[in-house]
Amino acid sequence: MERFIKNLNFRKMKKLIIFLFFFFISYSCFAENKGYKLNISDAIGPVTYYQIKRVINQAERENAEFVLLIIDTPGGLLTSTRKIVQEIFKSKVPVIGYVYPSGAQCASAGTFIALSCDILAMAPATNIGAAHPVTLMSGGEKDKTMEEKIVNDTVSFIKSIARYRGRNEKWAEKAVRESISSTEEEALKNKVIDLVAKDIEQLLKKIDGKKIKKDKKEITLHTKNVVFTPTKVSFKDNVLKTISNPNIAYILLIIGMWGIILEFSHPGFGIPGIAGTICLILGFFALHTLPINMAGLLLLLLSFVLFGIEATTPTFGLFFISGIIAFLIGSFMLIRPISEVRIAPSLILSAAFSSGFFIWAILLFALKTRRKKVTTGIEGIIGEKGKVKIELNPEGMVFVRGEYWKAICKDKNEVIKKDEEIKVVGNDGLKLIVEKVKEEKES
Repeated sequence: MERFIKNLNFRKMKKLIIFLFFFFISYSCFAENKGYKLNISDAIGPVTYYQIKRVINQAERENAEFVLLIIDTPGGLLTSTRKIVQEIFKSKVPVIGYVYPSGAQCASAGTFIALSCDILAMAPATNIGAAHPVTLMSGGEKDKTMEEKIVNDTVSFIKSIARYRGRNEKWAEKAVRESISSTEEEALKNKVIDLVAKDIEQLLKKIDGKKIKKDKKEITLHTKNVVFTPTKVSFKDNVLKTISNPNIAYILLIIGMWGIILEFSHPGFGIPGIAGTICLILGFFALHTLPINMAGLLLLLLSFVLFGIEATTPTFGLFFISGIIAFLIGSFMLIRPISEVRIAPSLILSAAFSSGFFIWAILLFALKTRRKKVTTGIEGIIGEKGKVKIELNPEGMVFVRGEYWKAICKDKNEVIKKDEEIKVVGNDGLKLIVEKVKEEKES
């Protein structure tokens, strides 16, 4: 009997072991791995850095398998690029860079980000490189020395990235010094990238089971049955991304300055001043994220000071013309000449024309107002007629245009009796100077 029970228990244990074995096999086959995907499709700037940092942090918290960066960018700011590279290097989760779709580019600052990824892939008909830094130089030995320093620093940066990831350092240096750019086949041949994949599905199949080193540990990628968690762009990022556009930042700055000028030249309910202040704050905040030239910004501010002087104290065009010149020079100098983040020349010319028209309209309105006869206040009733309410001898009280006024006779020896008609010929402070209306003789 005991032997029978032992055999029965053994059979049950055997079935349980077989069941658990197949359960774990099936679980490992059909379990869903979590991944994060982020598109880098615009000029690289502070917003790009914030997005990448947030996605990496979220992936680390949720123990995601990897973060996939879809790269298609013309480049951007080197300051933001350095921060992004630091985030990728210290990430506990593998970061995969993929230049995609076909026809996409990974140029300038995008090259640094791509090379820093744990795994780098490209789709067919894509290119990578052309990472020479663009700087504002006007010639001269001093400028050439400064440019050489910037280039050497950038070369050291990209070579250190390539060395850290085991990529081709010579190619990386040429990408900066000579602005070379390579196709996906050339990049694969020169050991710049790890593989070529036609789409994301093929990429995940090719890297499944691939081993990478992370923090001195070997990690095996499991990219089968991966489910990408959607990365939501916050409202703050959307606003920052919109106003960080150089054209939008420039427009906000112009509108803000004109709002302030309009408020000071024609004080009223304060709406232009309030709107102008808000636009100025947003404009300066946006400029903080862009590579601005302080000389250009100061010239732009000077132009609006000149416009303001012209609007309040017309000088027959002297400050107006000076303001237009300062406006144009400052606008073209405002953003350093990086092709990915610059103000459209057509927008600058349109803004200059609009500003000129606006100040001209203010001047015409001011001139018309000065020439117009005063119709309000004590000056507005000079020339009006009224009646004496208290006899003028030579002082008394008169009633003019629905109001009572103290008055004095123009001829101090004259006496004007009550209810006689008078005409206002001047004023002495708040006292009217009047004379008697002479009756016309009948012909």
